[in-house]
Amino acid sequence: MPIYFLAHAGEHHLEAGEVMRWWSFEPVVTATIVLTLALYTAGLVRSRGGRLWPAISFYAGCASLIVALISPLDALGGILFSAHMAQHEVLMVIAAPLLVLGRPLAAFVWALPAAWRLPVARVAQQRTFATAWHTATSPLVAATAHALALWIWHTPSLYQATLRSDFVHSLQHISFLGTAMLFWWTLIHGRFGRIGYGVAVFYVFVTMIHSGALGALLTFSPHVWYPIYRATTMRWGLDPIEDQQLAGLIMWVPAGVIFVVLGIALFVGWLAEAERRVRLTESEMLIEETKRG
Repeated sequence: MPIYFLAHAGEHHLEAGEVMRWWSFEPVVTATIVLTLALYTAGLVRSRGGRLWPAISFYAGCASLIVALISPLDALGGILFSAHMAQHEVLMVIAAPLLVLGRPLAAFVWALPAAWRLPVARVAQQRTFATAWHTATSPLVAATAHALALWIWHTPSLYQATLRSDFVHSLQHISFLGTAMLFWWTLIHGRFGRIGYGVAVFYVFVTMIHSGALGALLTFSPHVWYPIYRATTMRWGLDPIEDQQLAGLIMWVPAGVIFVVLGIALFVGWLAEAERRVRLTESEMLIEETKRG
């Protein structure tokens, strides 16, 4: 018996068996993911490996990119707003933090030819570059950039433009993934190090609130925000407003749960760091008392 997606009365239905054949190996996207994997792997080999969990995290992040950009989810996003939303959430709240946890910058530097590594390091240490990076990785700047990308791209005119132009669609995906990676890098590996966990927890929950608010607006709106989806959803026997409500719930609930989990993980790290610093202070005091005695 075939499995249907959101089947309503209509001429067509989305069958699971048919949808699973909609893999889209777009050359530029596929080549970029393959090249990224190759560079990261080469960097690990040349640096003689490293810790296991960062590598697992990075490869899981690349697998998430494949799910979002190559799997049938990508093609389905051109038919259903809810599928398109799921694709974006995979990019922003799954792939982005996993890639960042993989510490790719160090691996990519090791992947370069030996003669290039020192010049690249010198460029990174130049004042102009260092100042720009310092500004971009401010938690406020990174969180604001990610929020602006999220809200601006969901304006009806821009969002519908992504379905009419592959170039605009690519810009949307790049901005979502890029600002999300900057956001997560700033919170996980940012300038404050481990003592910045408290700041990270704050910005995670702020982001969860404003993205959840956007999801709630989509869920409870009585009007279809993106009329361009009417033709595709109705052609497949689906109700556009129900599709929009499902998209809002995907942004609001599952993505919110992931934010909560990541926020709790950062909070636990914050407590562990506070405990470590207390123990370190006590040890220093004990050493000082021993010297005096």
